[in-house]
Amino acid sequence: MGEEIREEDYDLNEIEDNINGSVGSRLSLFTNKFELRKHRKESTSALRIPKDCRGAFVIHPERRFYRCWVNIIFLWSIYSSFFTPLEFAFFRGLPGHLRNLEGVQIVFLADVIIQFFVAYRDLHTYKMIYDRKSIAMRYVKRSFVLDLLACFPWDTIYKATGKNEAVRCLLWIRLYRVRKASDFFHKLEKDIRINYLFTRIVKLITVELYCTHTAACIFYYLATTIPPAKEGYTWIGSLTLGEYKYINFREIDFWRRYITSLYFAIVTMATVGYGDIHAVNIREMIFIMIYVSFDMILGAYLIGNMTALIVKGSKTERFRDKMTDLIKYMNRNKLGKDIRSQIKTHLQLQYESTYTKPSVLEDIPVAVRSKISQTLYIDTVQQVALFKGCSEEFLNQIVTKLNEEFFLPGEVILEQGSAVDQIYIVSHGRLEEVATGEDGLDELISELQPYSLCGEVAVLCNIPQPYTVRVCELCRLLRIEKQSLTSILQLFFTDGQQILNNLLKGKDTDVRMKQLESDIAYLIAKQESELALGVNSAAYHGDLYHLKGLINSGADPCKMDYDGRTPLHLAASRGYEDIVRFLIQGGAEVNSIDKFGSSPLLEAVKAGHDKVAALLVKNGAILNLEDAGNFLCKVVTDSNVDLLKRLLENGVDPNSKNYEQRTPLHVAAAEGLHLVANILIKYGADVLAKDRWGNTPLDEVNFSERNEEQAIL
Repeated sequence: MGEEIREEDYDLNEIEDNINGSVGSRLSLFTNKFELRKHRKESTSALRIPKDCRGAFVIHPERRFYRCWVNIIFLWSIYSSFFTPLEFAFFRGLPGHLRNLEGVQIVFLADVIIQFFVAYRDLHTYKMIYDRKSIAMRYVKRSFVLDLLACFPWDTIYKATGKNEAVRCLLWIRLYRVRKASDFFHKLEKDIRINYLFTRIVKLITVELYCTHTAACIFYYLATTIPPAKEGYTWIGSLTLGEYKYINFREIDFWRRYITSLYFAIVTMATVGYGDIHAVNIREMIFIMIYVSFDMILGAYLIGNMTALIVKGSKTERFRDKMTDLIKYMNRNKLGKDIRSQIKTHLQLQYESTYTKPSVLEDIPVAVRSKISQTLYIDTVQQVALFKGCSEEFLNQIVTKLNEEFFLPGEVILEQGSAVDQIYIVSHGRLEEVATGEDGLDELISELQPYSLCGEVAVLCNIPQPYTVRVCELCRLLRIEKQSLTSILQLFFTDGQQILNNLLKGKDTDVRMKQLESDIAYLIAKQESELALGVNSAAYHGDLYHLKGLINSGADPCKMDYDGRTPLHLAASRGYEDIVRFLIQGGAEVNSIDKFGSSPLLEAVKAGHDKVAALLVKNGAILNLEDAGNFLCKVVTDSNVDLLKRLLENGVDPNSKNYEQRTPLHVAAAEGLHLVANILIKYGADVLAKDRWGNTPLDEVNFSERNEEQAIL
């Protein structure tokens, strides 16, 4: 069902920016409230019915006609609420001109019919519902039956049924209309043009008067339903005030009888005691006991409300104080009309939707709050295209950081070219992305429907916001801060790469966003490089806990850094046996070669970490030197006996030759390194191996001895 919501759809009192008030402002309030200002303009675009609903007759609740009609119904509801008890009790003595007012029930019958065509706002989603079937079903389930019964001509039915008193009791159904007066006071309390204390006092006085008025009518009814022969045994029939007696009270003037009844009700409610008026029969005694018991509750209600007015702190008062301060601020800074309207409507929306604020859950443990967030938002997050393919743990972390916000039509969520520090997920509603061209005209880029995102490109790519994002209809958005998202991505690296890949795929059809392809590819490469550096750093410093966290979060234990070194290279070179074991169990390649031709086993052998070397060999590691001859010759030249032994023990061929076809034994013989030569021969070095000049190690020994003799001579 298409639904369109505008700013005027929301229940908001117009607030003049004159804080001090005046007679003019009071008159303005009165004329605004009852639609007497003819020059007041309506925003037709704001009250427009969605295209797919225009075929059916639907009334927008903010249309001028309907607002005027609501005010008329309110006035007649006030009359009906007070007249119903009067009509019920004084039926046998009601003046004709008052009895004729019964015809106004036709007005309420018309209202019943109109209610089947009035759109309404869903209390859970804040959407305007224009579907005729939904409107009718809602009204039928809520108040249709009582509203319809209240319109029945019960007096006529009463007479037609032989004046059955049970039928006349159905008149009390009309008191259901009191809710309209309650709604009126509820709106009036939020209007800062009227003093809050005054509004509340008027409301409390109205409640007190209505209760005493109803009680007065019932007191008179109890007296009139006694048989005429026993009317002297009633509170009013036996009443004597001074020299005036109320014998034959039916013949007394209507207003005298009503005021006497009202006096009796008030003194009873005040419980000041009885001297002149008191109960006479059992029925009156029973009702007075019930009435006094009710008065104790009513008195507690009145006193409690008066105390609250003095102490202050109600939700409505806090809203009024905040609105007052806000208007002072706007006046002082001379803000424009548009921004004033947006600020006021947004504050009103916050007031009406305070149950969505995180402050409601402040006293609840974090673990419970996380479960609540997962229950509320996980289904929405799973359907967001940006998070497709991400792990469940990552999504659970995301939902715990989400905050719910509402935005009214016309509000700008993100401004083109601004720095963005949050991402919004559309839960329901509709937004639009607009780009401002060089000519200053707005170009519609796309519409954002539920499960869409805005701000994700600016946040993830660290660039200014490419488009302006504007609200088309009342939206419920889920917001996550950039800092929170970044901290989560630092723990879930694989999911971060998946998000960037999803971002790249999602913008394939967007010509403007294709320009970011290289930026996103660069971010992916940069993230992978930083991840490899992080893993290597943890391996180098022996931080097994951090390394486990990185690997478990999706880091690749085989990922190389810019030198081609893996975490296993660094852990082996430092001799961290526990880290080497963990990396091997995690699938690290034991025979990887870096840019310098070194393997993890070679690093362990060179550093003298025998246990690590044995562990690597046990898991299939080999030295696999690319130029073993040159390497061994250099070791022999340096007389590094320990390294030489470890190399030979790990399978390096002692007959490996260098670029001159010389073996390590050639070098040892030429240098006179007897211990080194013995070690080489022990591991199978060939004493007859020839170099490029045809010399053997023995020839090198003879040549070395002749040189020594010549040096002695």
